Amino acid sequence: MGDGSVTPRLGNMKALLGIVAGAGASYGIYKLISGGSFKRNKKSATSESPSVRSSHPSEVNLQPGSLLAKVSGLDVVCPRPTDVGSGGIIHQSPGNLEPQHLKMLLSCLQTSDNPSDRCRILLTLGNAAAFTVNQNLIREFEGIPVIAGFLSDPTAEVRVQTLNALNNLCMNIQNQEQLKVYVPHVLELIEMSPVNSDLQLGALRLLTNLSVTDKHQHLLKESVTLLLSLLVVSNEALQVQALKVLVNLSSNPDMMDDIVQAQAPASVVLLFDARTTPAVLLRLLTFAGNLKAWTPSAQVADELRRKQDCLFRVLLDESSQLHSRLVQLLSHPDGEIQAQVARILT
Repeated sequence: MGDGSVTPRLGNMKALLGIVAGAGASYGIYKLISGGSFKRNKKSATSESPSVRSSHPSEVNLQPGSLLAKVSGLDVVCPRPTDVGSGGIIHQSPGNLEPQHLKMLLSCLQTSDNPSDRCRILLTLGNAAAFTVNQNLIREFEGIPVIAGFLSDPTAEVRVQTLNALNNLCMNIQNQEQLKVYVPHVLELIEMSPVNSDLQLGALRLLTNLSVTDKHQHLLKESVTLLLSLLVVSNEALQVQALKVLVNLSSNPDMMDDIVQAQAPASVVLLFDARTTPAVLLRLLTFAGNLKAWTPSAQVADELRRKQDCLFRVLLDESSQLHSRLVQLLSHPDGEIQAQVARILT
């Protein structure tokens, strides 16, 4: 292989290496300093004259069949040890990814048989999806169903990175129209995954973004019991995230009938306690305040009282312990909690 063909290949490999490797803790994406472009076709990559020259034109260690070899479409160059992080690549924001880079990552995601590679690609796409321009591009490239397909991946970490990527994509209103069809699958992941797992947390974050507006909240009306159950069995992080969804839903008067009829663990009321962490208690009080602002007719109230273990009986009925517990929280050392309690009681 002549020197004239090694240089452009090296440039392409370094550029791609930056895209994939840069998805780690630094949250960065590496690109070629200038002029280099990705070549999807092997023949064009080898026939075109070099557009970028590295100051260290030595070969990158690239294994046959690896992620870089697959995405770049290049032959594997016989390696010579080198610092792949130096030379013609620099640390840049994922917002600087170009459209062809996103296309290539989506293509490689569909063909990769290595869970570690899939995780890295999904992490890179998720970081890129924090930017509006990339959210739109991924949708236009039909990337949302591609990414969502990995909600069923057999590897848990791949499913986690899929949820994280979809969560960022969900910050785009237009993307939500496509993402709403995956709500049943996301709810199933919450129900079937280990308690306090990253899978549950990632799924709840996605549902939080999807429920910010009232347009798709009706898709979650059957999930209220699941969310209430998480409150009494989960750690603080999951409690906070579940309450964010519940607060969103209870802010919509049209959802209130479904919420108060949902079956609820009787122990939910025990969370209204000074020993509950402030981050959880504040959101719990916001949720309770939204419920208290709803006033059922006498007929509806009678019907709800006949429903065994429904949320209305646990928190809103006259027989509920909630009122006495709220009175006790008036002496809570946190002033914001005191103010929330006072608003509910007045």
